[in-house]
Amino acid sequence: MSEIKYISIEGVIGAGKTSLANILAKKMNAKIILEEFETNPFLSKFYDDRKRYAFQTQMFFLVNRFKQQQELNQGDLFSDFIVSDYIFAKDNIFAYMNLSGDELKLYETLFPQLQRDLRKPDLVIFLQASTDRLMYNIKKRNRKIEKGITKAYIRELSEAYNDFFFKYSNTPLLIVNSTDIDFVNRERDFNELYNQIFREDRGFIEYFNPGSGE
Repeated sequence: MSEIKYISIEGVIGAGKTSLANILAKKMNAKIILEEFETNPFLSKFYDDRKRYAFQTQMFFLVNRFKQQQELNQGDLFSDFIVSDYIFAKDNIFAYMNLSGDELKLYETLFPQLQRDLRKPDLVIFLQASTDRLMYNIKKRNRKIEKGITKAYIRELSEAYNDFFFKYSNTPLLIVNSTDIDFVNRERDFNELYNQIFREDRGFIEYFNPGSGE
């Protein structure tokens, strides 16, 4: 595997993307790129009425993510490494779940033009967890903006993420079964995952099931 300079972490809402990104960035002394979900004025409305607010929510995220990702092309004189808690391509997951008709056609015209020249991660980590674990994490962190999230929506989103990454081949990919691990509070869990990320013999696409020896 080539040297890893840029890592992106993905997963359904509540999977621990931002937590892992923060811990990794600190350990690697890396520049960190975090999705700015709290600045989206439509998001809480979207969770209450998906059909009505899907397009506004989607387009706000698309433009915001693009602006953030553009900055990566300019480099950073103060850090050799970058860690992000999302990939730009994840925008597609939500678009195909929530948009239809002319709105989807407009999105499909815009997205490829924006994605074309953006920097790709050297490794994408997909945190895969059960619906119950995701709902537990969402309720535990108790964000006001996420009050309208339902178990049915998280289940639907999980299926969409699994389908997306089943077909994913744009970059090296590490799929992690994170249902029963706690890399925030258990140093052993984090170290085990960290060793997998930087394992020299890791293949292009691998699945890591902590505690199973795989």
